[in-house]
Formats: sequence, structure tokens, C-alpha cells
Amino acid sequence: MQAKKTEAAPASSRYTAGHLSSYCLILRTNTHYRRYWLSGCVSQIGDWFNYIAIFVLLNQLTGSGKAVSWFLIAKHLAPAVFGPAAGVIADRYNRKVVMISCDLLRAVLVLGYLLVQNTQQVWLIYLLAFTQEAIWTFYNPARQASLPNLCNKEELGIANGLSGASWSVMLALGAALGGFFTHRLGWQAAIVADSVSFFLSALVMASVALPRWEKKPGQGFFIGRITGYDDLKEGVFYVLSQPKIAVLLLVKSGWSLAGGILVMLAVFGEQVFAGGGEGGRSGILFAMRGLGAAIGPILAWRLMGEGSTAMRRAIGWAFFLSALAYVFFSQAPTMLWAALWVCCGHAGGSVQWVFSTTLIHRSVEDRFRGRVFSAEMAMLTLVLSLSIWLTGAAMDAGTDPRHIVFVLALLYLLPGIGWTLYTTTHESGSSA
Repeated sequence: MQAKKTEAAPASSRYTAGHLSSYCLILRTNTHYRRYWLSGCVSQIGDWFNYIAIFVLLNQLTGSGKAVSWFLIAKHLAPAVFGPAAGVIADRYNRKVVMISCDLLRAVLVLGYLLVQNTQQVWLIYLLAFTQEAIWTFYNPARQASLPNLCNKEELGIANGLSGASWSVMLALGAALGGFFTHRLGWQAAIVADSVSFFLSALVMASVALPRWEKKPGQGFFIGRITGYDDLKEGVFYVLSQPKIAVLLLVKSGWSLAGGILVMLAVFGEQVFAGGGEGGRSGILFAMRGLGAAIGPILAWRLMGEGSTAMRRAIGWAFFLSALAYVFFSQAPTMLWAALWVCCGHAGGSVQWVFSTTLIHRSVEDRFRGRVFSAEMAMLTLVLSLSIWLTGAAMDAGTDPRHIVFVLALLYLLPGIGWTLYTTTHESGSSA
């Protein structure tokens, strides 16, 4: 695939990370990035309808924290299994075709959740979740690798900041609306809405102009080339030869050490703070997760700057913010206080996600980008799955949910300390 730009935006001096005017400017002037962004927003809002609907369904059928854990494990284990192959596909084939095909497949697949009627069919939820996420595993690296083809280098921080903020807004909106749909119209309505969102996402993505894919010159019918093994090996050697990129791939995995927090948001919303047996309250906590994730990068850019060195430093501080916020969340006396601390905790998480993604976009060559992002996703989801499984096991063992969250919060300190020590001893001094 050749790295060609489609539609360059205005000069970099017109953009300042963390400012609303910059987000508006890139959406107004970069037509194909705007369509790319809109396609993602539509798909994301449907995803959160799906999450809230399944959280409520599992609580109704099983009332088990472990059931929620297995759902999240099924969702997050697929990238660890299919990630290497997905990266090769994203770097070898037409990325636009890959994204549209994945959206259409998921639009049909999610309707399978409607078949679940009783506890004997819970296994179908896990199977569908795994398959749905397996398809997303091929979608995500193709999407991530495409962004630098739509934006110039100076726009990447703005584009990633906007993507992070809009993901957060879609989370807040999708979780809130998903909770409403589930509470008022039933979880089935939320699933149908999710299916429609994938069709709309594919339709919008079809109008995005990405670089024309050019097939690599033939090198003979070697098994390594046909299976993608050679491409995968090349990607591994590339990352190992770039220590700064290799370290960046561990940022999201560091956050995933405490990934069981995602289970506890559902447990706190549907059990700890549930009132009168009403479902859908986890939507409040997930909405506040989205709000925090939206404001986190903006505040960090304003306070610490938008250069690469400043973003690396901010990543370390963000781990400590998440740890402190979830210690307080574990002791929150009411839903109001819990929502506030969730907002703060995920402000830190969003800084880690957006800043590490931006730094990878700035550093990695186009021909390796899909493999790098798929490797990152495979590592983080493997760690996340283990954290979620252990959290569910602790719940089923009768451990107090507040004690579980307290321990998970302390886990954020490990990557925070490690990252801070690394950046202190390997500071490049570059602010580019």
C-alpha cells in the first residue's frame, strides 16, 4: 500500500491541540477526514447500545458478576487471537474494503443476540460476542492505519484528540440512550439500533477517498508470503528495532492491568447502586466514563503542552490520576460520588490512549502501521481478558465489590511508576 495523502488540511499554525476551534476547523476543511470521523461515531454509539443491553440481559438471566466477566472476556480475547493476522491484512489489502466488509458482517451478526431467551442460551451471548469482536479485530487496525493518509503530520494530534473526544461523547450518549432503550423499550430495541448503526457506518465509509491500494510485486509462491508469516515477521523485527515504539505499545496494556474496572462499573450500576431492581443504571457510570475520557486529553494538552516529550510525561501522570480516582470510587457512598470519580479515572485513561496513539501515528511508517496497531491491541486485550477473568472470579468467591475496586485501583501504580522511571532516564529532550 502506498502512503499517499488524499486531502491536506490548512497549515499547521492554524491548529492548536485541545482547542475546540481546531476540532471544528479540521471537520470543516478536511472533507474525507470528516466522513471517516462520522462513520466511526455512528458505529461507536451503536456499540454502547450493545454493551448496556447485554449487561442488563445477563443480570436478568444470571445475576452473576462472573457472567458479565465472561462476556467481556469473550469481547476482549478475540484481538489477542486474531490480532497478528489482522495486522497483516490491514497492511496487505485495501483498508477501505476491509472496514466496510467488517461493518456489514457485524450488522447481520449482532441480530443473533435476539435469539437468547433463557439461561440455557447464555453460551450464545459469549459466542456472538467473541465473533463480533473477532470481526472488529480486522476493522480496527485498518481504520487506525488509515488516519495518517487523511491528515498531514501536524493534524494528527488534532485528529486523535477529536477521535478520543468523540469516542467519549458517543460513549456517554450511547450509554445514556442505551440505558433508556433498555429500561423503556427492552434490550432488544438496543440490539436492533446497534445493527442499524453498522449499516450506516458502512454507507458513510464508502464515500471516503483513501489512497488507492497497490498490490505488492510478486515474489514467487512462497508459503511465508502466502500465509502472511513473512509480513508478520517483518513487523516484529521492525518493532524490536524501534525501542521507543516498542515501549509505546505497552501503554494501553498497562491500563489493562486494572481492566476489571469495566466489570465493576456494570456491577456497581446494576447491583451496588441499583434501586428498586431497575435495570440500566450502569449506563450512568459508562456515560460518566465517556465524559471523563472527553475532557482528559484536552486538559492535559492545556496543562502540559502538545509536543511529544510533554505527551510522554502526561502519560505517566495519567496512571496516578486513575489510581487515585478509583480508590475514591471504591468508597463512594452514593451514585453521584461514584459517577464523579469514574469521570476523573477515565480522564486519565483517555490521556494514555489518545497520547500513545498520536505518538505511534507520528512515528510508524505507513507500511507497518496496521501490524503495529494490531500488535498493540492483541497485547492489551490479552492483559485485559486476564484482569476481567480474575475480577469475575473474585466476585463469585464473595469478595466485596468495593474491595475488588480498591485493589484494581492500586494496580495502576505499577505502570505509572514504570513509565515515569523510563521517561526520566530516556528523555530525548525533543518537543516535536
